[in-house]
Order: sequence, then structure tokens, then C-alpha cells
Amino acid sequence: MILPKTCLAALLPLVLAAPARAEREMEKLDRGVVAVRQADGSVFAGWRLLTSDPEGSGFNLYRVSGGKEEKVNEAPLSGPTSCVDKEGAKAEAYVVKAVTKDGEGAASRPAKVLTEPYIEIPIDTIPGYRPGDASAADLDGDGQYEIILHQTSKGQDNSFNGITGTPVLDAYKLDGTPLWRIDLGINIREGEHYTQFMVYDLDGDGRAEVACKTADGTKDGTGKIIGDASKDWRNKEERTKEFGRILSGPEYLTIFDGKTGAALKTVDYIPSRDPIDGWGGKGGNGGNDSYGNRCDRFLACVAYLDGVHPSLVMCRGVYGRIVLAAWDWRGGELKSRWVFDSKTSMPPFDDASPFSGMGGHALSVADVDGDGKDEIVYQAMTVDDNGEGLYSTGRRHGDAIQVSDFDPSRPGMELYLVTENEDDTVKWQTPGAGMHDAKTGKPLWTHSPGVDISDGSVADIDPRHPGAEVWGGPGQLRTVKGEEIGPRPHNSDWVIWWDGDLLREIYGGFCIYKWKYEEGREEKIFDGSPGERRNRYAGMRPTLAADLLGDWREELILPGPEGKSLRIYTTTIPTEHRLVTLMQDPQYRLSIAWQNVSYNKPPHTSYFLGEGMAGEKKVAGKTE
Repeated sequence: MILPKTCLAALLPLVLAAPARAEREMEKLDRGVVAVRQADGSVFAGWRLLTSDPEGSGFNLYRVSGGKEEKVNEAPLSGPTSCVDKEGAKAEAYVVKAVTKDGEGAASRPAKVLTEPYIEIPIDTIPGYRPGDASAADLDGDGQYEIILHQTSKGQDNSFNGITGTPVLDAYKLDGTPLWRIDLGINIREGEHYTQFMVYDLDGDGRAEVACKTADGTKDGTGKIIGDASKDWRNKEERTKEFGRILSGPEYLTIFDGKTGAALKTVDYIPSRDPIDGWGGKGGNGGNDSYGNRCDRFLACVAYLDGVHPSLVMCRGVYGRIVLAAWDWRGGELKSRWVFDSKTSMPPFDDASPFSGMGGHALSVADVDGDGKDEIVYQAMTVDDNGEGLYSTGRRHGDAIQVSDFDPSRPGMELYLVTENEDDTVKWQTPGAGMHDAKTGKPLWTHSPGVDISDGSVADIDPRHPGAEVWGGPGQLRTVKGEEIGPRPHNSDWVIWWDGDLLREIYGGFCIYKWKYEEGREEKIFDGSPGERRNRYAGMRPTLAADLLGDWREELILPGPEGKSLRIYTTTIPTEHRLVTLMQDPQYRLSIAWQNVSYNKPPHTSYFLGEGMAGEKKVAGKTE
């Protein structure tokens, strides 16, 4: 049998990265096999390379027909962890077995052959609701991801008043089985800035928990009510700025069991909203308010603050006062680890902390100082693993942030920021965009002082220039050093690894585009539009984008037709590259946990992943 090129046992070079400083407790994943029927009858199959695989491991791929297994390859596949089976016309499923010096390992979970390049998960729809953000985690400990979906209704930005729907969180297995529903209730307002839900294995027991802000009337996945169900703390004074807001009543933080949705522990949320007029500052337009706009802007993340165990970090405030509260969930107890507080300041904010007003509508988690412990990069400032301020760039509030090793020619990581300059803050002529040293916050290059820039992306899309490229806001496409090199992509909110090379593709409006760098234009290579588009923001960001299945490329979760399902799209483009699943890179995995926060931003790895990268196998943390 003559094997297609994509199934040959190619001997691709593997260069190992330096191991992580400490063994982090991380989830244990299965092979994540996915198989998709192609138009010519062949089947594209992909599976995960894991950090636990010995160097030089190969794989045997088996097609399953009529309950019988037949090996696809003659010699173990030691190249990319994907393959096109030209003789798979009658295949019903595929399994993968690792091959090491000790022989062939156990078979993976069988993957049924998909007739379309997506897994469709029906949603238990609610009248008047639509699919919002999603997260992914192993909720039941079987090594396979489940999907956690935020269903939204009548959401409002904090700057607007009005009664909203109640935020709802659902959990689904990949086969569509619903696991539970959590209704956060009338005393949690709906909107991008309110409900940030973290889904992660916080105690190392092999099953993820769910953590979010709760209130009186929240109903857990078993039907149990948190607090007092009779309380309605919503402001009912119509034609006022406070109408629909929740500015009184208790605020809670709850840990839910990921398998059942049951509330495991509820504590008071840190910090409280009071004083309501104590959250203004030099961020944004440099203003303040007493009606609940600035006090109710939340972010959240998970970080390995001790380098080994994950901690939950719940946050409040972006424009002025900023508070980050770190929690440890161990042995059924939720304990405060530390609280960072930039403190309250009043107009004209002359006494404000250098960390005040430096927040944004997104954050990142990375080991920026190389000590094996994570820092929280909170837009224009960074908090160290011990809860102390590491540095403030002084760049103030912004809407976009990107952190990774974008420039492999210099040591360490880079931090890219865009900044709001509007109204009273234009006078400071703060750069609208620029690159910083992620360890120190020192600027490497900036541009557009006093200009309000709302978006920006950093990714390797042009192999002719070392490192990543940068675009968004005024000017052309720039190199990682800040030099303008020509036309820039139209879409500047999201990037994704989708096709077979190491360059990243561009996402926007339910579509994926390849940057044709020779011609300076985008070319559509994928369209996942569900049909009707409700507004100009529809599809601006995906429901979730992450390496959920198959090899190292990313999957794309989008709403299905009429919002009645989720579709997990997977690429079937062959690749020559062999990388460990991105979900075992600590920084990338944590970026999937925080991806649902406020203005969602694309994930990045802790290492440079692009043309000319140093190696193709990356080691992460402890998975046993």
C-alpha cells in the first residue's frame, strides 16, 4: 500500500525547550482524536502529542469498520500528529496508539467519523437568550473537555441603565449531553463587564471547578438557592442612571462543583462595591461616577502564584481604583491568599497610586520575570505573584492587551498595549499603542500620542520579517520592532492557528482569513457564519477559540444556525509540523480560562510560535 504524504513516518527535527522551573499541577488529557470525512471519501484524523510522550514517540493509526481495527500506516508515524487516510471510505471511527521503545500502548478513545468539519452540540435554549462566551475544562475527570456556555439576555454595558436578563451558565459534554445549569439570578446584572466565570481544576483533584460572583437568589446546578431568594436588589427608579443597577445587597463568590454544578463554598466577594463613587481615576476619560458604572467592572483569571498550584484571582475596577483578590481552593476550603488594592482617589486624582487607572477590559497571566511563578498583567500594570505591584507602565486604561515572546531576538516576553485617549485625558498625550518589555514595563517603541485606539493584534503573519507582526490603529503593518512594512489586515481583533504552517491566521465576522503577505490582503479560507447577523458586532470575537481537539492547531466554537447549537469547527488542512498540544503550555492554558473575560482576547503561548521558531516540542507541567 502506498501511503499518502501526510501519513508517512517523516523524521522531523524536534528541539526541546528548557523544562519549566517547577512542576505545575495540570489537567491530564486523553489523545483528543478527531476524524473528519473529506469530499473525496478520505478521512483526515488528528490527535494530541502530550508532554508525557517520550522523545521519539511514534503513533499507529487504526480505522474501525464493522467493529474491526485495521492499521492505516506501515511504520509508526513520527512526524505530525495528523494523517489523511485515503482508504477510509468505509471507516466508522479511528483510534490511535502510541509507540515507544517499550512497544505499542493502549488505544485511545474511539473518534467517530464526522461528516462535517465540526462537532455540533445542541443547546438547551431559553426564550429571549442567545449563546455568549464559553470556556472548556475537564469537569468529570475523564481526560476530555466539556464546554461551559454563558447564555445571555438583554445585556447592558455598565455605562447604560436598564433591567437585564439573568446570566445563565450551562455545561455540556462533547456528545451534547447536558450536565447542569446555574442561574445566577436577578441580583447579578447581565453584560460583558459583570459575569467573569473561571473554569479550572483549582484543587488538583482531576476535575475542574467553576467560580464566579453570585448573589441572593443564585440557583446552583442542583436547584439549591444561595442567599435569600426573596430579595430583589435591583434599582426600580425609572428615568434615573441607577435604574436596573444593583448597588446594594450582599455580594458573594461561589465555588461550584464542575461535575454537578452544586455550590461547594460561598464567601463574601472581595472587595465590596463601596464607596460607589470611589472607583474613578485617570483611566478612560478621566472621570468618576456615583451611579454604578465604574464600581461594577470586573475581571478574573487563574494563576500559579506559587509556581505549582493554581489560584483564583477575582478583580474589580479598571478606570481608577483596582483591586485583585487571590484565593486558594484546597480541601474544601476557600482561603484568601492576598489582596492588591490601588486604593481610592478623588478628583483631580493628584494623589492617585501609579497603579490606579491602569486597568483594561482584558488581562493576561504569564511568568514575565522568569521565576516560575505567574504574574497578572492587568493591562498597563502588572501585579507580582506575591500580590505586590511589579510595575506600572503609566499607559492608563485600554481595550486590548497581548503578552508573549513576540520577538525571539531579545530575551524575555513583550507586552503590547493600546490606550484610550479621550476627553480630559488627551492632554497627557499618552501613546495610543506600543510595545513594552513584559518584565519591567519599559517601552520598546510606541506611536500615536493622544490618539484613542480601540484594538490591535500581534501575531506572526509574514515570514519575511523575524518575529511577530503588529497592526491596529493608525499606520501600516509593523514589524515586532515597530517598523512600518506595508498594508495591514482589515481585521485586528483576533488571530488563530488554523492552516498547516506556523503563521497565524486572522479571524473576524465568523470567518478566517489568510494574510497574503506578497499582495498585502486578506483571503477568506473559512466561513462559519450561522446566517442572520443581529448587529455589526456579531462574530467580532468567537464564542471560544482553543486547541480542544486533534493536533496543535486551534478549534473555533461559534453559534450554530438560529443560536440553537454550538459548533466546534476543526481544521482538516494537512501540516508538516509536530507540536505538543497548546493546552499543555501553561500560559496558553490559562489564557483559555480567562478568554471569556470582558472584551475577549486571543490566547498566546509562553514561547514564540511562528516561522523560524526554535523548536517543535514544548514541555509544561505535571500531568499525573
